[in-house]
Amino acid sequence: MGVVAIKQIEPAQEVWGIASSIDIYDCDPDKIRDADYIKNFVRDLCDLIDMKRFGETQVVHFGEDEKVAGFSMVQLIETSLISAHFANMTNTTYLDVFSCKPYDPEVVKNFAAGYFGGSTTNINVTYRK
Repeated sequence: MGVVAIKQIEPAQEVWGIASSIDIYDCDPDKIRDADYIKNFVRDLCDLIDMKRFGETQVVHFGEDEKVAGFSMVQLIETSLISAHFANMTNTTYLDVFSCKPYDPEVVKNFAAGYFGGSTTNINVTYRK
């Protein structure tokens, strides 16, 4: 099943919000291990999809277990939040964007994959009612 572009539905009438979960594989290890680069990504993504950031981007390194070690990021936006975990062991980015303001999940996926140098992606989109 493909992703339906949000412009094809009436957001105010059909859905309350959009939640997209995007997995990006084989990312550039230097990029996903750089807190400043991750913060720049959030700024650039919010500009691209016209989301207003609320507060500072939080980027913290977590994970004593090598399997889960890596940076985690949270950015509040006026219409909800953007979060991600960057897994060092597999060089994978797990990105989530939830907003009641319409956006195109495919645009987010393509932008994020390019930003982090990923080779393949998987996306799941939920329209919240």
